[in-house]
Amino acid sequence: MESSPQEMLRHAIAPVRSYTKVSNEILHSRRMNNDAKVLLLVVQSLPERDRYDALGAYAETLGLTPRQYRNARKDLIANGYLHEWKWQNDRGRWVTDQLTSNVALTCDEAIALRDGGPEESPSEREPMVGSSQTRKARTYKPVEEDCGKTLPHPPSKAEPEREPAPDPAPDRDSDSEEAPEVDDDDPELIQAERLLLSLRHSHRDLLLGVREARGLAEQAAEWLRRGIPAADLRRALTAYLPSNGVRSAVGFLRHRLTEKMPPPPSPADTPDTSPAPPTRPAPLIACEGPGDLHVFRPAAGETHCGPCRREAALEDHERRHPRPRSAPDHGPVAWRDHFDKYARGLTT
Repeated sequence: MESSPQEMLRHAIAPVRSYTKVSNEILHSRRMNNDAKVLLLVVQSLPERDRYDALGAYAETLGLTPRQYRNARKDLIANGYLHEWKWQNDRGRWVTDQLTSNVALTCDEAIALRDGGPEESPSEREPMVGSSQTRKARTYKPVEEDCGKTLPHPPSKAEPEREPAPDPAPDRDSDSEEAPEVDDDDPELIQAERLLLSLRHSHRDLLLGVREARGLAEQAAEWLRRGIPAADLRRALTAYLPSNGVRSAVGFLRHRLTEKMPPPPSPADTPDTSPAPPTRPAPLIACEGPGDLHVFRPAAGETHCGPCRREAALEDHERRHPRPRSAPDHGPVAWRDHFDKYARGLTT
């Protein structure tokens, strides 16, 4: 009697090591191309000793062209899986720090993770590429796992996250209170606000919003009122930034504006800009010099006019330094007569 073949279903459990766990959010994402996904997975699979190179080096190892790497990097940044910071070291060179994660991070979360974050955090993130920090545990979306058991059906997918309810429309009155209007009649206040908004061009960590800049504009304008040039104010706010970055641009700039506030100028340092009282011209007087009667207007109590003073000075100079008198000229002398006088010793 022939026995019917029996079908057997075998389940293979992935090994504990030598594999990389990927979340479904990354695999099924339609906002990232395949190059971005593969590049992200390669970075996550690297051991601790090999995580000190730039992201472009790993893209070159994968064989990505520069254009493919730019598109993949753009997708990773847009979706929150890659964050970058550029800062200037003590030698004046620009350095770029890159941080990759297996979950999407906001800018504040990435900055907190870069600076170390809280000591006890419910969700540990992925350290950034090139960082010397210790490797931290990864976190994933709540997906049902097999936990080493053989199940008759595949694990269920994670439930889709619900989008938070939209915030109510802000009140116009509250917005006007939080963002005070700038006085157009105060040029120092307008210049200070523009300077604060332009600090992001000097360092990306000093990015301020319009409301934040207006909240600090009054302190910055006080610097300008105390005689500090705008270039010196910019240098005081952007020089010697912390090596680990600026966590809060508003708090950092407010601290520097308060602690480094220059003293008010003393009255002695303030130049006297009051207009001089108008002076009336001196009256006309008669000149005491020779010649016909004539008048002039003295400047400092003179008794002679200018032409008379010059004539008197010239006569005094000729009297002290008389001109030498020349011998009378009797006309041209014939050469024979001159030779005879020379022979007799009458001339030289």
